[in-house]
Amino acid sequence: MTLKTLSPEAARQRLDHGAVLVDIRAADERAREHIAESRHMPLDRLAAQPLPADGAAVVIFYCRSGNRTQMNAQRLRACVAGEGYLLEGGLDGWKRAGLPVVADARQPLELQRQVQIAAGALVLLGTALGITVSPWFLALAGFVGAGLLFAGVSGYCGLARVLMKAPWNRRVMAN
Repeated sequence: MTLKTLSPEAARQRLDHGAVLVDIRAADERAREHIAESRHMPLDRLAAQPLPADGAAVVIFYCRSGNRTQMNAQRLRACVAGEGYLLEGGLDGWKRAGLPVVADARQPLELQRQVQIAAGALVLLGTALGITVSPWFLALAGFVGAGLLFAGVSGYCGLARVLMKAPWNRRVMAN
């Protein structure tokens, strides 16, 4: 049995009656924006340690867009003893419904987005320099592409490791 989706408005009503809202995103995603009443239990931690039984009969899971919770619905179902739901549209759906969120714009962008920005900028730079200065600069675009391919296959992203050590990320990663 998989989890059903719940509209943000219906989820709000369930929360008012004692439901528990669980944010399954990574810490760097949550630091920038989250729903105030939610508990933070990243997906990788939920697999190793199910939700604590605190008498809540209803549990609602959410991520940023709802895709991550949909893809992991069976896994999340195994973490719930009672009723379980997925928040339709995730945090984005919650905001579209006009419901409040806690936002801290001082927090850095999520690490995944930082990697996408840096990799895209390096590829664009390498291509532009390769066209205008020397074709040898195209090797930069090839190197970044090879790094992304390796990251996808191995699960290890060297660029993400470098960005985690950047000064603007130190505060979030330490929490």
